[in-house]
Amino acid sequence: MKTYDVIIIGGGPGGLTAAYSARENGAESVLVLERDRELGGILQQCIHNGFGLHRFKEELTGPGYAQKCIDLIKDEPEIECRTDSMVLNIEADKTVTAVSPDLGLFKVQGRTVILTMGCRERTRGAIRIPGTRPAGVFTAGAAQRMVNMEGYLPGKKIVILGSGDIGLIMARRLSLEGCQVVACLEICPFSNGLTRNIVQCLNDFDIPLYLSHTIVKINGDARVTGVTVAKVDEKMRPIPGTEFELDCDTVMLSVGLIPENELSKGLNIRLHPLTAGPVVDQHRETSQKGFFAAGNVVHVHDLVDFVSDEAEIAGKFAALAARGLLSEPTKTVTVQPTAGVRTCVPQILHLNEEGETLQLFLRVAAPRRKCKLVLKSGGKVVGSKFLPVAKPSEMITVTLPAAKCADLQEVLEVGLEGGL
Repeated sequence: MKTYDVIIIGGGPGGLTAAYSARENGAESVLVLERDRELGGILQQCIHNGFGLHRFKEELTGPGYAQKCIDLIKDEPEIECRTDSMVLNIEADKTVTAVSPDLGLFKVQGRTVILTMGCRERTRGAIRIPGTRPAGVFTAGAAQRMVNMEGYLPGKKIVILGSGDIGLIMARRLSLEGCQVVACLEICPFSNGLTRNIVQCLNDFDIPLYLSHTIVKINGDARVTGVTVAKVDEKMRPIPGTEFELDCDTVMLSVGLIPENELSKGLNIRLHPLTAGPVVDQHRETSQKGFFAAGNVVHVHDLVDFVSDEAEIAGKFAALAARGLLSEPTKTVTVQPTAGVRTCVPQILHLNEEGETLQLFLRVAAPRRKCKLVLKSGGKVVGSKFLPVAKPSEMITVTLPAAKCADLQEVLEVGLEGGL
């Protein structure tokens, strides 16, 4: 059984960046296992532009960004990539069991393991829409793959449930292909997509967005013939008497992503109830020593640039851990979201006396304007950042210098102050 310094599960942008970072930080052997037939992950079907503005300072398509990540490692003989390889199990001693067409069932051993499995889409069954079960109900990602990679249209008259970014982008894509997008329905009183996608994909194509609305019934027998829509109250319950019908032949669901953590559960890695991903420290190490995680498997990102940023951290410290160069922390700090902040990653800080520069990734609970993000520890303000606009759909990052980290107490509170 071959042994590697670092084994990475998932060959998307997170896994590829983590592999490059691990090699740059001294890992002598890195293995990337990807279950799809090619590297790049979900980016291969995201043919629209808008990627790479933060990381590469240029506007790229999804495949273009993926190719940039592949180019980083293609001339590194110490990095081995195996596609068509499905990981079945990971044991606590970091033995990975996988299966592929050419090797059959095989096992490899890692000194450290990085989890970069990404997300899966929430389906109709997960949100329990009443009605019949006709053909014509798709998740937005499945429709995106059909159109962009397979060359098929899911339908001609489409209603989109949810205002997630993939659904918004598919509204534009299908409009350009000649389909009629009847409406986009969102159960929340605010959009769950990036502002630029609302403007470029809905407003520019005159597609109506119904906030605080949801589908209460899917109609049709063999094929979808329409949906019944109703307004919802503040507790997201349909309001009787507000129902109306929309004719369509396709329902597309863009109702959120769930971090793919079946392997993490098998390892008894501690998961966070709100992010649905592993609880990690600033090195992206999970509750199981030697297991690291990064990207959408930790929490859902809206920008792939941030996925790469996190993966770079995980790759670096996984390589250092494999070489035995990680020093033991002298104190543990819990990161506590408060006052308008819903989630914050990392959730735990393992610090030494000298401290280290930290980058926090967080999401707010509800939209707010002209507010201040404040970091407090031991009753003292250790950092702050003015936010002209804060939206749940857009991740916020804040950097805490090493000098401030050295003085942190047992709890670091992250919250909002002021605002409209």
